[in-house]
Amino acid sequence: MALALQFQQIFLSPTRFCSQSKSTNPLFSLKLPPTPSIHPLAFALNAAISNINASAEEALLPAPLRRELMPNHVAVIMDGNRRWAKMRGLPVALGYEAGFRAVGNLIELCGDWGIRILTLYAFSSDNWFRPKVEVDFLMGLFERGLKNELEHFARAGIRISIIGDSSKLPKSLQNLIDKVVKTTKENSRLHVVVAVNYSGQHDVVQACQSIAQKVKDGIIEPKDISSFLVEQELQTNCIDFPCPDLLIRTSGELRLSNFLLWQLAYAELFFTHSHWPDFGEAEFLEALCSFQQRQRRYGTQSS
Repeated sequence: MALALQFQQIFLSPTRFCSQSKSTNPLFSLKLPPTPSIHPLAFALNAAISNINASAEEALLPAPLRRELMPNHVAVIMDGNRRWAKMRGLPVALGYEAGFRAVGNLIELCGDWGIRILTLYAFSSDNWFRPKVEVDFLMGLFERGLKNELEHFARAGIRISIIGDSSKLPKSLQNLIDKVVKTTKENSRLHVVVAVNYSGQHDVVQACQSIAQKVKDGIIEPKDISSFLVEQELQTNCIDFPCPDLLIRTSGELRLSNFLLWQLAYAELFFTHSHWPDFGEAEFLEALCSFQQRQRRYGTQSS
């Protein structure tokens, strides 16, 4: 009870799930010349159109990155929030709060750099074994973040999808998830997929169960079962590119922890010792540069 009261006292202000675009972005710094050669109204209209066209394109990539080698789909295991807080002598809750800010920064970078899909491992099916006060706080933090950022998602062209068993989540969070998913389903700038109460093993099992039922009902024959059919039954079937090109895991852990087990079959893996709240632009740039230096052979010989 004392810990729960401490959490409530710490987090009276709403959480930001995504940070706003930086005002220093050169795409939004267009200035009118002192003496335009055309009518001021026409000039202002042309400037506005130019600014809209510029903002519709991705921001310029940092110098080391090449546009044609960017991954379509990046998946992230966000590890180290609690350790980050304990190393600083802070309550665990502050580690999760800092981790949510890191999520916002990463979403902004993915949108700016032209990445199509970002999948975040937010809460695994094994995380229910953590202390109840911690689980309750995480659920509240997630709900508050979605609620506060829904308008921003819609305005920024960000689509939100949720994978995992949502039936075990608080009812208010389930209702909010339905609203966020429906409100953003037509957005196309960036697709953010959040894995909540997710298990990679269960994802494969439920896909097998669905296929088995179709065989039983005579919809398909056993010989029709293929890797493509399995992929269509996985929870990531809502994604244009369901298999991540790059997986990033923070905090120095070198394992998948039951995340996207089928989908990560050919992903490039990047592990960093940075705790998740410390994962920012420099760390993301390092991961992308590492990805672009690799040869993806898919079992074939190198060229």
